[in-house]
Amino acid sequence: MIRVIPLVVLEVNGHVLTGSQPIIANPNCSTIQLVMAIAPLHKKFGIRRLVISTYQSVTGTGVKAVQQLDNERKGIQGARVYPHPIDLNIFPHGGNFLPGGYTTEEQKLVDETRKIMQAPDIRITATVVRVPVMGGHSESVNIEFEKPFETEEVTKLISTAKGVVLQDDTDKAVYPMPIYAEGRDEVFVGRIRRDDTVENGLNLWVVSDNLRKGAATNAVQIAALLFRNEILKA
Repeated sequence: MIRVIPLVVLEVNGHVLTGSQPIIANPNCSTIQLVMAIAPLHKKFGIRRLVISTYQSVTGTGVKAVQQLDNERKGIQGARVYPHPIDLNIFPHGGNFLPGGYTTEEQKLVDETRKIMQAPDIRITATVVRVPVMGGHSESVNIEFEKPFETEEVTKLISTAKGVVLQDDTDKAVYPMPIYAEGRDEVFVGRIRRDDTVENGLNLWVVSDNLRKGAATNAVQIAALLFRNEILKA
């Protein structure tokens, strides 16, 4: 018998938790913040295609990557976990390269987004970039919808989505940044604007602390829900 293991972001597909699953999976950090931002838009307008570029914090690689960045900034020779310097540099390499030229991190964005949103037909392409940042992951997301939309509708949907904070006032230079997302559990969305090069196109900028909502917080939220529903109680 093939066991289907649920991949859960509580705000998006928490309904799949029935208590009968012995194993529940926590998605990749970059996937979590992505689906938090786009799920309400998909429900309303239907997403046909996604083009994602991520700008991922060194914290996603672990403490040794943080130490490499810190050493480089201090001019200290030390162990490397990246194939290149990370300070004052970026490189398009997250995970291991697959035969088709994409990386495992990029493929996760494709596979996990489709599974969580129960939308196997969404066309998704992704590029993962590592940046010398510790506060969180950022994503440039280009969306092509099935249906026409107004940006005001998009803004309202995002502003009312659970766990999502709208930061989009360009006149005052207000938009999401990892330096302000660090230590927060929310997903921040801004730079909402129409993409006039395709029919029903939209651009978003999405930022979240990859160690909080992107990892620990999401897992704790799942456990808390199961406990409240007495699924985990003895």
